[in-house]
Amino acid sequence: MVQTFDSAAFKAAMERKETLVVDFWASWCGPCRMLAPVMEQVSEELSDKATFVKIDVDDNPDLAREYSIMSIPCVMVFKNGELAGKNVGFGAKAAMLEFIEKYL
Repeated sequence: MVQTFDSAAFKAAMERKETLVVDFWASWCGPCRMLAPVMEQVSEELSDKATFVKIDVDDNPDLAREYSIMSIPCVMVFKNGELAGKNVGFGAKAAMLEFIEKYL
C-alpha cells in the first residue's frame, strides 16, 4: 500500500534510513493519476522490501526543490538515506518493477 507523506514524514523516514520508493506527483497531473494504480500494484508485490510513499509536489515544494524535480511523475528510490535511482514519467507495471527492483 502506498502511503501519503509530507516533508516531515519523509525526513523522519530518511533519518531512520528506511528504503523508500517515493512517487512525487500532483493532483492535476494526468500521467501521475495513471501511475497511481501501477504503484499500488508494485507496492503490494514489493512491500517486504521497501516503504512506498507518494508526495504531492504542490504541498511540499521544499522537497521538489531539494531533489530538483522538474517533471512529474518522478519516482525515486532511497536507500540508507541516499538517493539510489530516479525515473521520470509514466511507466507500465513491468517497467516500474524492473526500475525499482534494481535498487532494492
